[in-house]
Amino acid sequence: MFEWKNIFRGIAMGASDLIPGVSGGTIALVLGIYHRLITAINHFFSRKWKEQLGFFIPLGIGIGIAIISLSNLLEWLLATHPQPTFFFFMGLILGTIPLLLKEADYKYQFKPYHFVIVATAAVLIILSGVYKGEENGEVVQSLTASDYVYLFFSGWLASSAMILPGVSGSFILLILGVYETIIHAVTSFQLPVIFTVGLGIIIGITIMSKFLHYLLRQHRTGTYAVMSGLLIGSLFVIFPGLGSSPLVMVISFLTFITGWGLTVLLGKLDRT
Repeated sequence: MFEWKNIFRGIAMGASDLIPGVSGGTIALVLGIYHRLITAINHFFSRKWKEQLGFFIPLGIGIGIAIISLSNLLEWLLATHPQPTFFFFMGLILGTIPLLLKEADYKYQFKPYHFVIVATAAVLIILSGVYKGEENGEVVQSLTASDYVYLFFSGWLASSAMILPGVSGSFILLILGVYETIIHAVTSFQLPVIFTVGLGIIIGITIMSKFLHYLLRQHRTGTYAVMSGLLIGSLFVIFPGLGSSPLVMVISFLTFITGWGLTVLLGKLDRT
């Protein structure tokens, strides 16, 4: 049976994966389908693959709709209204952290060293933000064979981050210097680039999901500690500053509250 509400979940995940600093895995956690997603990816490459189609087809449709329809909008929002946009996603992330800690049952399961893991993961993500540069890479128009190879492995690395809450696949692409090229390829329908990156993403997700499935099965509490730290650290990474305009600050506060409230609402209504 097709889970058609996954179309809306996919739209949310696809939109978040377009934003540097926001993870599709984070949104999957908010929507309560993270474990289902990891399990479904693993089973898709087994004899149970047919059973996963009802989950993946609607989800894939939603992700595709978001990437195709929202890439131009998100480019415009980041270019013209970056502060309110990033504050909205900060609200989403902040609202996710209590949901993750509650699912981990941290009050009873966390030992002192788990809090050290949280802090370490947060610091690593914060340090990664130091190297994100000015986020103004140039679009590469004439691609060589080596460029396509680089794009393939960039997609591979980014996809590994996409399913980790707190680690943004787009942020990885930004660090690798190919974010602008890929976004331009999506908005202009450059199929060779889209296919190359997409293939890397599929292979990367397949491998990373198996690793995460193992960690969640064998080292559940420690994995949750790492995820919590990644989310906390990502708040600092995407923080755009307060700006100088009182109006922009007020709007940013409102978008922050909206993002946080949306997370809380989805966490209560849509967790399965």
